[in-house]
Amino acid sequence: MKINTDGVLLGALTEADNPQSILDIGTGTGVIALMLAQRFTNANIDAVEIDESAAKTATKNFENSPFADRLNLYTTGFEEYFATHPDRQYDLIVSNPPFYINSLQSPGAKKNLAKHAGDGFFEGLIDGVAAHLTNDGTCWLVLPLATGAIVKDIAVQHGLHLQIQVDIYSFESDEPHREILAFGFNNQPIVIRKFVIYDGPKVYTKEYQETLKGFLTIF
Repeated sequence: MKINTDGVLLGALTEADNPQSILDIGTGTGVIALMLAQRFTNANIDAVEIDESAAKTATKNFENSPFADRLNLYTTGFEEYFATHPDRQYDLIVSNPPFYINSLQSPGAKKNLAKHAGDGFFEGLIDGVAAHLTNDGTCWLVLPLATGAIVKDIAVQHGLHLQIQVDIYSFESDEPHREILAFGFNNQPIVIRKFVIYDGPKVYTKEYQETLKGFLTIF
């Protein structure tokens, strides 16, 4: 579970108005939670990770960060977490979730766990989000387009409206390969933006560099 582009873009592009409570579902080694702790200095952040090895790494990363007193790690799946904390509400919920719905399973149990979602996964995720999001809160997800289309339909069924969509392109001339989606209970005009990662092979766009320079030492 190395640091990946999907995760850092979600951590950098997520928007919220001074959130006090944040939940990171499937935190992996904790990168997104750490980025949000850096950006939102008044927020307490709960992070959920089902894989024990990743959770141990996330715990160490949290403890060694300047934000240790605002970060909490739970080694469990989101279903169990929501069931054992039914009254918790969050101003911001984020997730870089498994996204290959009913696809060919990759070898290796950990990779399967991290990257594959079976029947009912996103229904359960969105159901939990809808139950634990504050009235003016938002849920931000990063997904491939096909999975995003499914999640948009599920969100509507749970009273959540798409508010922001950021289409992610590798190159300007490409088709988008990911989208970052923000959902909330407020029904408002959808804001759609375009974000391009590369100007050329291994050459990052100025927008990408500016977006991530506060988090990655290469910039």
